[in-house]
Amino acid sequence: MKLNKVAIVSKVGSKESEETAKDVAKKFLAIKSIVYTIAPIEVEGAKKIESLEELKKEKLDLVVTLGGDGTTLRVFRHLDNDTPILTINVGGNRGILAEITIEEIDEAINQILKDNIFLDKRIRVVASCGGKEFPLALNEIYINRTNLTKTAEIEIKFQNDTVKQKMDGVIIATPSGSTGHSFSLGGPILHESLNVLIITPVAPVYRLESIVVPDDQIEIIS
Repeated sequence: MKLNKVAIVSKVGSKESEETAKDVAKKFLAIKSIVYTIAPIEVEGAKKIESLEELKKEKLDLVVTLGGDGTTLRVFRHLDNDTPILTINVGGNRGILAEITIEEIDEAINQILKDNIFLDKRIRVVASCGGKEFPLALNEIYINRTNLTKTAEIEIKFQNDTVKQKMDGVIIATPSGSTGHSFSLGGPILHESLNVLIITPVAPVYRLESIVVPDDQIEIIS
C-alpha cells in the first residue's frame, strides 16, 4: 500500500499522545510520505494544519489516530468514505476501536507497506433537520427533547412501519455504536459488519424495546 499522504491526529490535551504523534510522524517522514499534523503538533518536515476540517481538502492515503476511541470517533466525523484509519491506543484505557498499542506501531507500519492488511469497513449514520445536514457519525446520533418540563411525543418512521410514543428522546446507533449509550439503555450488541441500525428509545413512558432495522432512512417527528 502506497502511503504518499498521511495525517497524524493525537488526543486533545494528552501530552503522551502528542509526543507519540511526533515520533510516528517522523517514522512516516523517513519513508518519504507527505505528513500532515494537526495543531498543536509540530514536526520538522511535516505540514501543520489548524483543524480536522482542513483534512477534507487532501486526498489522504492514511490517517493515524493516537489516543482512544473518542479520538477515532472525532476523526471519523471529518473524513470521506474512502480514507482508512490506523488507530493506536495511547493512554492505557481499553479501546474497542483503538486496538494497536504503542509497542506495535513499527510492525503495523511495516505490514501496511507490504499491503498485508485487512480493511474493516463500518457503516456511518448522518442526520438532517430543516435542510441542515450534520456531520457523519460512526457510533450514534441522539435526538433529545427541547422542552425539559414536558415529555415529547415522538413518532419514528422506518421502512413501512411507524412507532409513536411519549419519551425523552431516541438514539439511532450503528453496529459500531451498539456498545455505547444504546447498550446502556438496554439495546443489543451487534457485529460491526452488519448493515443495520438500532433504534433505542430513551425513557419511554411505556416499555419499548430497541428495534433493529435495515440501514435505510429513518424519520423522527416530534
